Amino acid sequence: MSSAPVSPRYSALSLAATWFGSGLLPKMPGTWGSLAALPFAAVIHWAFGGIGLLIAGVALTAVGVWICDVYARRSGDSDPQEVVIDEVAAQWLTLAPLSLDPLSYLLGFVAFRFFDTLKPWPIRATERLPGGWGIMADDTAAALVASLTIYLLTMLVGYL
Repeated sequence: MSSAPVSPRYSALSLAATWFGSGLLPKMPGTWGSLAALPFAAVIHWAFGGIGLLIAGVALTAVGVWICDVYARRSGDSDPQEVVIDEVAAQWLTLAPLSLDPLSYLLGFVAFRFFDTLKPWPIRATERLPGGWGIMADDTAAALVASLTIYLLTMLVGYL
């Protein structure tokens, strides 16, 4: 059960954790967070290439562990639904090895959301990690599986 966002509602911590409020939108906060990640990813990808997006994703993951840990402790919820910085970082990690084009980004978005929602083993097992690690790890694992899946599919069909 998710509690109300950390007070004050628009603190820097809350804005980062909810990715500028996208996690506060009604229904499917993870999907909203993933969608909100796309324009940022495109700009980073355009300016710094896939390696730049990978570095940004790793950096956001590292910072996200701390943000998620603090937010979860303050809210009293071990995995608040409104926290979507984990989806943002993971979406960036998913997109980093792909081309900067709409079809690649659509495939990356769909693949990440599929694995993040389904959470097959071993993705689900990472949720057991404590605090911010558990919040971030399942999404990071879903990103890795999504990227690998897209890579293997593109090897078969010769696209991306």
